[in-house]
Amino acid sequence: MEHYNMNLTLKVWRQKNSDTKGHFETFKVGDISSEMSFLEMFDVLNERLVSENKEPVAFDHDCREGICGACSMYIDGEPHGPWAKTTTCQLHMRAFKDGDTIVVEPWRSKAFPVIKDLMVDRSAFDRIIQAGGFVSVNTGNAVDANSLPIVRYKAEEAFNSAACIGCGACVAACKNGSAMLFVGAKVSQLAMLPQGDPERTTRVLNMVAQMDKEGFGNCSNTYACEAECPKGISVANIARLNHEYLRAGLCSEEGDL
Repeated sequence: MEHYNMNLTLKVWRQKNSDTKGHFETFKVGDISSEMSFLEMFDVLNERLVSENKEPVAFDHDCREGICGACSMYIDGEPHGPWAKTTTCQLHMRAFKDGDTIVVEPWRSKAFPVIKDLMVDRSAFDRIIQAGGFVSVNTGNAVDANSLPIVRYKAEEAFNSAACIGCGACVAACKNGSAMLFVGAKVSQLAMLPQGDPERTTRVLNMVAQMDKEGFGNCSNTYACEAECPKGISVANIARLNHEYLRAGLCSEEGDL
């Protein structure tokens, strides 16, 4: 693959905290390698700003391997940028051309308040998981792998749902700021396995209640969440979430909880 350098214009959202008004600030960055990741390009910008005794741009990151979901940036109107099924840290600068102007913003959602610049508080997801995204198991040695027979397609579906990294791109992409894809994936992951049976009904009721409490919007089935998800989580998980919620509600009415 041909390697080349480019000069770019960045329009970056700057905001001190969630209580202050933000604004776009324009930066020129030059001699950027096409093989740099998007975050490495920001490292170059921040090194220059620090050398000039200016405030660097705050952005979130951790693993830089597309696993943790921390690198939440809204790039040119798309969560994580122009490449499909790619996190920001795995996005490379060859996705852009010399002379491009790139607009970079934080996630836009009432439930994800801005911490600073491009960093948002995604702890609402943590509280949803705390509400029910767990299973009750005995501690001690792990059981033999074949002691709990699981139908292959269910195991595969649960595995696919578990691929969700909780980055929040689904929320950022949704015009309603809905977290249904995230919650659906987490509910599906556990509901399809026998280990998840003990809390199956209470889990979905508690997680949906917490989701509503956090201020996420409703799902209107535009499928933008699936299109922008870096892990390709299917909207079938939303249908499964609705099924599990209806089932749990009926069980609750019948006094089976």
